Amino acid sequence: MKVMIRRGATGLSAYVPKKDLEEPIVEVERESLWGGVVRLKNGWTLMLPEMPLETRLPVTVNARKLGGEE
Repeated sequence: MKVMIRRGATGLSAYVPKKDLEEPIVEVERESLWGGVVRLKNGWTLMLPEMPLETRLPVTVNARKLGGEE
């Protein structure tokens, strides 16, 4: 699913346009963010694609939702 990752005043957040949902990212598997799993405040777990460390935010990526329906 398409997900926009951005950094705001309160930290990282993920916006899912298809669901019109924006949630803060509360946990990251990798400090670099890319290629790891992130957990959103609503409980969703997303696998982010591998990206270069210098990738600038905001950026839209194809993420995979783990553990449930989209």
